[in-house]
Amino acid sequence: MRLGNEPRGGLKEYEDRWERAASGRDAARGESPGEGRFSGVKNLEGDWNVKRLSGPLPMPFVWKRIRGGRGETHVLPRSWQALGPPLEPKLPFELEQGEGHVALIYRRPLSFMTDELRLEADGSWLGQAKVAGVRYAWFRMVPVRVTKG
Repeated sequence: MRLGNEPRGGLKEYEDRWERAASGRDAARGESPGEGRFSGVKNLEGDWNVKRLSGPLPMPFVWKRIRGGRGETHVLPRSWQALGPPLEPKLPFELEQGEGHVALIYRRPLSFMTDELRLEADGSWLGQAKVAGVRYAWFRMVPVRVTKG
């Protein structure tokens, strides 16, 4: 059985999912098109595992933390956070609500990089990573589930 985050050969599947996410986002939340714009920014609060769907990035251990309209892409595994590495590389970004998507706009010196996200019906986010406006990868973000033991 194939999971929803496993890579496939063709990119057409992700382009189709991107379009479906845009057309179904209001219906998935019970909103009518006339009731105002959907704000994905507030729905992104939290920690997110990032799963690569196509392209060279992100690596398997990348995750994002989003709070108050801004966030960071972490490039070390979450399990290392408890060790408190003093020089953990983090890529800070700002969130911006777009028409039908949320953009993660990285801060300087990486401001030429953006991630665009659309909420899917299952509550995950489909993303496309771009450099200077050119898409180079598809990814999926799923919420981090904290287990209490």
